[in-house]
Amino acid sequence: MLVGKIPFLEAVNGSTVMLPCSYASCIGIKNLYFNWQFNNNGSMQMVCDSVIPAEGVEPNVNVYRERVEFVGSSKRSNVSILLWNITFEDGGQYTCFGRNPKEKGRNHSAIFTLIVVDELRVVDNTLTIIIASAVGGGIALLMGFMLLKNFTIFVLAKMEEKNKECLVSSSGIDNTENGLSGSKADSKPTPKKK
Repeated sequence: MLVGKIPFLEAVNGSTVMLPCSYASCIGIKNLYFNWQFNNNGSMQMVCDSVIPAEGVEPNVNVYRERVEFVGSSKRSNVSILLWNITFEDGGQYTCFGRNPKEKGRNHSAIFTLIVVDELRVVDNTLTIIIASAVGGGIALLMGFMLLKNFTIFVLAKMEEKNKECLVSSSGIDNTENGLSGSKADSKPTPKKK
């Protein structure tokens, strides 16, 4: 039996709430017995119960408390209930219980806690906003630094490339003017001895 990822609910006095519960069996079900019970100051009171004869067959649910409605469906492996117009007396622990004879009668249960309040608390998100802003600012600063670094490297590489071009073209001119070997200056043959 599972009551979801959050096993408690805070609800306003006078509202309607759903208490979730689902079941799962890897070998299937047959005559799955389930019930909901309410812990009333240490004594367990039956809220509702039934038997699901087989998978996909809807149960005939017996409800023992006022303002309770079964909203589950065996097609969805769900045995959830709805509590209408809750009062402070409805607050407490609800146990969803199940027993599948195909699993050699093993018992399964899950506890869901209902907290009834006058009004819901307003959550102060100031600290969350400050932390998110600081993290966002740090990431933006890091990205700015990386962009500046890459831009600087790009500019330096372009300047170095231009300097190399200047050196190559100027060394060609020097060779031609100075008459060094490999230049375009006329070479005179060496005189022969007679």
